[in-house]
Amino acid sequence: MRTLRALVVAALLCLLPVLPAHAADLTYDFEDGTAQGWGPRGDGVSVTATADAARTGAGGLAVSGRTATWHGASIPAPFTRGIGYEVTAHARLAAGQPASTIAMTVQRTPTGGATTYERVAAATVTDAGWVRLSGSYLFTAESTDLQLYVESSEATAQYHLDDIVITPLGDPTREPITSDFEDGTAQDWAPRASAVLEPGTAAAHTGTRSLAVTGRSASWDGPALNVLGRMGKGDKYALSVWVRLGPDTASGRLGLSIERRTGGTPSYERIAAPKDVPAGEWVQLSGTYTPAYDVEFLSLYIESESGTFPFYLDDFTMKYVEPKPIETDLPSLKDEVPFTMGSAFTRPETLGTHGELLAKHFDGVTPGNELKWDATEPRDGEFTFTDGDHLVDFATGHGMTIRGHTLAWHSQTPDWVFANATKEVLLERLERHVRTLVTRYKGRIAAWDVVNEVVDENQPDGLRRSQWYEIAGLDFIRTAFRVAREADPDAKLFINDYNTEFPRKREALYNLVKKLKDEGVPIDGVGHQLHLNIEQPPASSVEATIERFASLGVDQQVTELDVSVYTDFVSTYDTIPPELLVQQGHRYKELFDVFRRQAAHLSSVTVWGKSDDVSWLRSWPIPRLNAPLLFDDDLQAKPAYWGVVDPSRLAPLVRKLAAPAGAVKVDGRRDLEWDLLPDSPIARVGDVSAGFQARSAGAGLYVLAEVVDPTVNRDDRVTFTVDGRTRSVGRAGPGVRPTATGYRVEALVGGGTDVEVTVRDRGMEIAWKGEVSAVPAVKRTWAAHRAAPVLDGTVDRAWSAAPEIRTGTWIQGTSGATARVRSLWSGSTLYVLAQVSDPVLSEESANPWDQDSVEIFVDPGNDKTKGYSDDDGQYRVSFSGKVTVGGTFDAAGIRDNVRAVAKVVPGGYVVEAAVRLPTIEMAEGALLGFDVQVNDATGAARTGAVTWNDSTGRSYLDTSHWGVLRLAG
Repeated sequence: MRTLRALVVAALLCLLPVLPAHAADLTYDFEDGTAQGWGPRGDGVSVTATADAARTGAGGLAVSGRTATWHGASIPAPFTRGIGYEVTAHARLAAGQPASTIAMTVQRTPTGGATTYERVAAATVTDAGWVRLSGSYLFTAESTDLQLYVESSEATAQYHLDDIVITPLGDPTREPITSDFEDGTAQDWAPRASAVLEPGTAAAHTGTRSLAVTGRSASWDGPALNVLGRMGKGDKYALSVWVRLGPDTASGRLGLSIERRTGGTPSYERIAAPKDVPAGEWVQLSGTYTPAYDVEFLSLYIESESGTFPFYLDDFTMKYVEPKPIETDLPSLKDEVPFTMGSAFTRPETLGTHGELLAKHFDGVTPGNELKWDATEPRDGEFTFTDGDHLVDFATGHGMTIRGHTLAWHSQTPDWVFANATKEVLLERLERHVRTLVTRYKGRIAAWDVVNEVVDENQPDGLRRSQWYEIAGLDFIRTAFRVAREADPDAKLFINDYNTEFPRKREALYNLVKKLKDEGVPIDGVGHQLHLNIEQPPASSVEATIERFASLGVDQQVTELDVSVYTDFVSTYDTIPPELLVQQGHRYKELFDVFRRQAAHLSSVTVWGKSDDVSWLRSWPIPRLNAPLLFDDDLQAKPAYWGVVDPSRLAPLVRKLAAPAGAVKVDGRRDLEWDLLPDSPIARVGDVSAGFQARSAGAGLYVLAEVVDPTVNRDDRVTFTVDGRTRSVGRAGPGVRPTATGYRVEALVGGGTDVEVTVRDRGMEIAWKGEVSAVPAVKRTWAAHRAAPVLDGTVDRAWSAAPEIRTGTWIQGTSGATARVRSLWSGSTLYVLAQVSDPVLSEESANPWDQDSVEIFVDPGNDKTKGYSDDDGQYRVSFSGKVTVGGTFDAAGIRDNVRAVAKVVPGGYVVEAAVRLPTIEMAEGALLGFDVQVNDATGAARTGAVTWNDSTGRSYLDTSHWGVLRLAG
């Protein structure tokens, strides 16, 4: 597709010369032995770079074969509407040619008008010497087919040209571009292929007009805007355009991209990833772009993710972003941590203020994409290292250590690698690739991610079923490490993966590393990709992972750290609330507390990008504003930076905690009531940490503190402060019991909302401070342990053993369809029966959640998080038995876990579902997060929705408000 795209675009769009950064002069001196974009104008004309035509240096342009006055040398004119230019050139006639007038002329066709020819400069020229041509040029009307050419009053005169210079009188790289189409023209937008662009009044974002795009031949076909000369290398630009689907188009996704070419080779980059564009709505596509290459072609374009549907665009803007100087008076991150402080980076980030920020704060770097297989060996045996070399040279020039990322991965590996591959062929290709890369950068790249993301904890053996594994088994891992060690014995070799902070993934990777090391595979270290959010997972999970792998005696590195401000895959902010950035700062603080404590086992921490403007989380999992890194879009320090360097600079963190209605016996024993929710963590200092919960009752607040403190000291105590009233309980006081890791405190304190919990240990204190709000009790039920029922929509006798619960918490409307629900369990499967009262049934809507259906929510670990973990599930069954699965981003890990049937009965329908839960051990007493929702449709709309417990309407995003299901014996 890219090859076809390149051919089509090359035929339709003009190639223009390189424009240096900041719109400096365009100079054509022909010293490289080429015509530098100049070509013949007229049949039979020859335009050749030759030393015989040189005025200065070793090259000039010889023009011959002319048979008409307007014949000569020509280029697509590098002029921008509204910008003035000075144009100079030197001309001389070939020996023996009679004197004639040589002129530089612009041909252009104004939109809606006739082609015009405008004289720029002219002079009488002979063969006796060089003559300078000089003039100025400016055009203001939208025009197409701009050509700058050199002609002669003598139709057959042969002439020479050299030292042509075009000087912008202003700086077009600083001038904004806007397109509102209110003048009834396409305003310099042109089709990429067969698309038809028509300004009109059928739709408009603002004003009365927009640009309609129809007749598209491919997803990449559509409107394009030539911005060569309007963007300076190393400069940052903010771009925005509004789009809307065309007539009779129900859905589609559109994005904003850029094509650049260097040496005739096209490359494509995303500015705004494709977004859903609902029918009838205008959607903004926006992003920033920093050119990082010398180019001969630069074009913005709007494309669809798939399909050739019509659409409209309006209100396009492109503005130069004036960089703020970096804050030079800040402490450098690399000087504030006891390990290498790294950042992922790309070529644009080596330029300007981005490069300055990298050099100041980081002593380690990881090329984000430039060393991956698709970037280094896109075709069999054809290696390219232009970008990789640039980044490695930048890093070594600044004394930085380099991590190579990555040699073998299931993603971003070209299809040819696996095509027709036997195990032997695949391993030969892998060996050649690894040996080539590691040898090239021997002694310069200190550590390699040899294999990346090879673990799948949902598989029985814990291994990802990638094409690598399916063809070569574990031998692809063994081969990659062996060859990398042979190619550079001094480089540290890592296995790298994500979600290692989760116990199941942690153990799967641990077992794999242990097995391979026991075999003698040269694994030096384990890399942990920590793509976290401001809530989850707790820092203690990260620390547990580092401690677990320390027992293997391997080096460890945090390889891809960032902290999203979102806890789910759907929410989005137009402006990120400042309090979230403060919370993020405290989150970085607690994480770096862990890293500092574990520095003996941790040699490097790499953030996945240094500043928010370059974060991958701006486009994944959906396009949205995110701010996950240490510096903001303007490269200024955020609270996240201060969380690493000086937490005392952070604003106080005020946490929020729900206190469900409930009562416990204050005796230091952990009642079942406490297990309905997870403890809110109190960050660890030294060996001391704690968790906290509260329950609201008429008598006040019941409070719990689970303290991890292995050393008994007479000063150990927990102090609860509620609305200024203090209750202090010593380690040997009433309501206190010892635990395997410390002690547990229960107490009943006075009611209130402002709560502080302080844990003291030998003069050191840790604390939780926040607002506690009373909420309804967490509902609970239980599932009977019985033989598996038959899933046929008939209510078997076995269901009578289970208690019945009813949906009665309305989240949409106040009446409508409801359900009576029972649960059983057998083996590793949970069975759910829902008997729905709903006399009128509809599946008219294309959206499954707008159809009459039952949604079953299951959190196997009862983790009560503000997002979904990989094994949490939203299982939806319509009245006709159609099953859809949601919850996690792509539901890949859970979509095969559910079986269900539905049967319409008088007055409603019956759903029987079986949800397999392979990630936990199903046993008596186990607690599951659980809820049920009934959707009530009228026609094509949902008119009512009711749950068992969750009143937030966010069950599809957030597991923290579900009820609890206990497995009975």
